[in-house]
Amino acid sequence: MTARVVHVASGREWRGGQRQVWLLARELAHLGGIEQVVVTGAGSELAERLRRDGLPLRTVPWAMGLDPRVLPAVLAELRTAGSLVHAHDGHAVTLGGLAATVSGRRFVATRRVDFHLRRPGFWARADRVIAISRAVADVLITDGIAVERIVIVHSGIALDEIRGTGRLDVRGMLGLPSDALVAANVAALVGHKDHATLLRAAARLGSRFPSLHWVVAGEGPERAALERLRADLGLEGRFHLLGHVPEPARVAADADVFVMSSAQEGLGTSVLDAMALGIPVASTAAGGLAELLQDGAGLLAAPSDPAALAEAVARLLEDSALARTTVERASAQVERFTAARMAEAVRSVYRSWAPFP
Repeated sequence: MTARVVHVASGREWRGGQRQVWLLARELAHLGGIEQVVVTGAGSELAERLRRDGLPLRTVPWAMGLDPRVLPAVLAELRTAGSLVHAHDGHAVTLGGLAATVSGRRFVATRRVDFHLRRPGFWARADRVIAISRAVADVLITDGIAVERIVIVHSGIALDEIRGTGRLDVRGMLGLPSDALVAANVAALVGHKDHATLLRAAARLGSRFPSLHWVVAGEGPERAALERLRADLGLEGRFHLLGHVPEPARVAADADVFVMSSAQEGLGTSVLDAMALGIPVASTAAGGLAELLQDGAGLLAAPSDPAALAEAVARLLEDSALARTTVERASAQVERFTAARMAEAVRSVYRSWAPFP
């Protein structure tokens, strides 16, 4: 009997976590010998990508986080003998965990953020909790999740596809000189990404690098506050909020330096994209970012420290030899973070109790 994986993911937005679900399902299909279906929100970007790739899919109305209409669909998929649940976000953990409990099926949950749990809930009931970094695992242990249930599987990227990414031409889009320096950031405009620190770092470098422009690909609830801060700092012509960009790696491909300002970060797949593209990275050491950029694969600064982050950016722009060294180390380091390796590791988690081939 071949085990069957029922992935549960809300897909109500398209960010790093949803991208990881898509990549995982795609790579598991490439491995073969695995039956799977993804239960996700109808009309979502995740659903469209899965459908386009011909991957098994069941769409459901998923308008609110804990939408009760999801549960019958998950239970229906679990009727097949040998099924197990793999939940990929907080709301999916509650709904998928409930379905696993009712049906008596095995239950895997993936934790992608280094926030503390509000309550253990179904996270504590999962047979395995996949943490996407050591930092995430440490928070789970602190919050009472049994260490023997936690497995670290780093997120991954489609390395060859990312390396083939074309540039967006942000200089042309924004009417900048062709020789303008560009510092790029790809992140949702939410509090823990700490774009306020990014803005303050930019303000510190204005006179030192007169041709430096900052571009941010991402949308979110902090936009209005960031626009006010940008005006207060006098950066309206230098700090550009692009909003949602469908393939944001194209922004990173245009950059002279990629900058991550997060105060908390599960891992940081946009940083992996930059590493794969050969763009030097300056980042805070929040959460799993330090794991990505260890051994000189990038320059690290303390979280919420604009001066330290600005200095890291300046060093990469001023010292071409240092920038080349970080890029070389990052190019080797990123080979450990491929979607294929992620899928193989997740399949090993399933195999720890399920009859996979």
